Amino acid sequence: MLNCNQKLVIDESQKGETEMSDLTFRSLYPEDIDQVSEIENSLTGSPKRAFLEKRLALTTPNLGEIFLDEIGGMSLDPQAMPDAFITCAAFDGKKLAGYGFARILEGEFGARNVIVELDDIGIAPDYQGKGIAKLVIAGIEQRMKKKGISTLRTQVIWSSIQMIRFFASTGFTLASGQIIERDTSPLSTCVAGGNYHDNPDSARIKVRPLQWEDLAAVDRIDAKLTGLDRSAYIAAKFREMLDESGIRISMVAEDDGIVTGFIMARVDYGEFGKVAKAAVLDTIGVHHDHAGSGIGHALLSQLLINLASLQVKSVRTKVEQENSGLRSFLFKRGFKPSQRLLLTREIH
Repeated sequence: MLNCNQKLVIDESQKGETEMSDLTFRSLYPEDIDQVSEIENSLTGSPKRAFLEKRLALTTPNLGEIFLDEIGGMSLDPQAMPDAFITCAAFDGKKLAGYGFARILEGEFGARNVIVELDDIGIAPDYQGKGIAKLVIAGIEQRMKKKGISTLRTQVIWSSIQMIRFFASTGFTLASGQIIERDTSPLSTCVAGGNYHDNPDSARIKVRPLQWEDLAAVDRIDAKLTGLDRSAYIAAKFREMLDESGIRISMVAEDDGIVTGFIMARVDYGEFGKVAKAAVLDTIGVHHDHAGSGIGHALLSQLLINLASLQVKSVRTKVEQENSGLRSFLFKRGFKPSQRLLLTREIH
């Protein structure tokens, strides 16, 4: 979710040209943490330093430290692994005037295209109303072009009229997908189609935390489901979930010791050890030989239990209209349309 100050959005939407000609632009690096945290504190009242340190670490991943050939017998070229974020920072001399974070998403729920999701913009109070937010977005778009990525998305609360107006002024339109969410109350054992516990296979399902040793098994399941070799994407998701995420909540399901399904979600610790109020479900997959055996239900059920124990209030995800199977699965388990709008912009 974007962290844009409302005054920033109102001012930016009223001015199409920047009043500053001496700004320089570059990507963010870990050494920028002090200035990024200072701007965050001025906008939200919290520096969120611990959260931002993790995010900045993801902007410059040390892929050479991941020895995938020692994990599950897999061998990948580290240079082929995608980055986690694209960033752009505006500097007035050595002073940070504003910044943007955008997450690279590849293959969530089997999607075949790579997109970028803009999820944070911060403009220092002294620099608001000067068109810097639009320049930061333009800088992110330039970096997208270099990576061959053409779709930029973001989310906005439907009642945030100023933010909607701002994004409309930069060329964003409504996207085809839909954000859905539910609270983290326990799943009912009775869903449309029968009682989960009446399934004779449910007693054999064991759900446990995701581990690096599961990489090969998850990659095989994903390949069966999508018909694609997405080893680099799966490895990158493992790195994010296991090495960089503030809290490890992703899991696998086993049947007689064999991995038959997985669920990947994320939630980060905020400043002072507090947990963010919402989690994001990135993807869920079940081996086609075990479809209908309750594995997806068991994975989602355990995820909700774990999130509730962490005092996370809700979990959200994005579904495409054409993915009727996933939509049906989630709606039967309490997901409903969110108050968030999904916006998109094609980069040419």
